[in-house]
Amino acid sequence: MIRLITLLMVLVVNAVTAQTQYETGMKKALTLWGENKPTEASALFERIATVEKNNWLPSYYVALVNTTEAFKTKDKDMINALLTKAQTAQDNAMVIAPDNAELLVMQAMINTAWIVYDPMTNGMKLSAKTNELYDKAISIAPKNPRVVFCKAEFEIGAAAYFNMDTKPMCAEIERAIGLFATFKPESAFHPNWGLDRAQNALKQCDK
Repeated sequence: MIRLITLLMVLVVNAVTAQTQYETGMKKALTLWGENKPTEASALFERIATVEKNNWLPSYYVALVNTTEAFKTKDKDMINALLTKAQTAQDNAMVIAPDNAELLVMQAMINTAWIVYDPMTNGMKLSAKTNELYDKAISIAPKNPRVVFCKAEFEIGAAAYFNMDTKPMCAEIERAIGLFATFKPESAFHPNWGLDRAQNALKQCDK
């Protein structure tokens, strides 16, 4: 009995320690990203992902950090490297959580970055696939503000390109802002971004 109790205590201590290391690592990586150190943040998220083999969040953030950086540069070699890294992490996350709305949005964002990188080559190839990703995400999580906002934002880009009315998409962005007010992430590390982007996008709608 004593040996059993001792074993249980060891397992509990190990679990708590592992959780603490995970939380510490995730907080540090998010802080690094907030300090505009994306390379360091991505590397730390990658290290966490190698330990947290059943947790999609570290790989998600690798994909998110690198895709975000890809939108910021015009250097085609750098964009290629960033999006390749993002896609590798995204693929790893999808193995863990294949029907996750946040990951579907993440894949759609990677696709969008490729479209921006080379619209003539990638627009036709990826636009329909990206719309399908957003449709699937909406069917899974219709009240997720990131799903609603990112879908509308992508559709605005297409509508502007084809000189179409963007009012329906702007209404969806406004709806997404309302959803942000009541959205509660599952944990401190689950995705909770996008409100500021949605508010800025709505301002552009009013111009």
